[in-house]
Amino acid sequence: MSVLKVHDLRGGYGPVRVLHGLSFEVNAGEIVVILGANGSGKTTTLRAVSGMLNATGSVLLHGEEVLGRSPERIARSRVAHVPQGRGTFPELTVEENLRVGAYSRSDSAIADDIDRWFGVFPRLKERRHQQAGSMSGGEQQMLAVSRALMMNPELLLLDEPSLGLAPLVTQELFEQLGTLNRTTSISMLVVEQNANLALKIAQRGYVLEAGLIVASGTAAELKSNDEVRKAYLGMA
Repeated sequence: MSVLKVHDLRGGYGPVRVLHGLSFEVNAGEIVVILGANGSGKTTTLRAVSGMLNATGSVLLHGEEVLGRSPERIARSRVAHVPQGRGTFPELTVEENLRVGAYSRSDSAIADDIDRWFGVFPRLKERRHQQAGSMSGGEQQMLAVSRALMMNPELLLLDEPSLGLAPLVTQELFEQLGTLNRTTSISMLVVEQNANLALKIAQRGYVLEAGLIVASGTAAELKSNDEVRKAYLGMA
């Protein structure tokens, strides 16, 4: 069953067209990765899906058309977007950032969920009263993911989660994302340049070049694709 189904997605910024008819889907409980170089349209794709720019085509969430809705309405459809560059509130504490992430909720389980994500990311628990802006880049990325998870999403959109992080921190973050996917029902759409790590946790993937999907398949198929290996996996 598709959580997200995108068809003929086209969009850009003003007169500049960036996406040229993308079609892809994310199934329930699945991690799907979109690979591509800088400027290929990866970030624009996530922005279009989450309602942050004008686009044409179709974006279905559980079969319901959401293209044209505001970002807030799409977020209330249980879609959480972790933007490139983390986007935490630096002047707020870790715990305050998590409470901001639950802004759309009115249930009584918010405190329990804060403790839940502190359990997944114990470093954040150690820093719960620390201002987010004073933490390392890796810790801020963990906070950005945790804040998005406070929305209780069914679909998590992650834009270049490895950007600016040290290799060991990146590896730890991706391992946590993989574990999170295996232990919850949260589906993920990840755009990423670090193809090696992304394909380790993903079930399927798409390769984007100049706003077009030029390859797709299971993670294993993409790893064995000679063009993908040369361009993104550093293999001859």
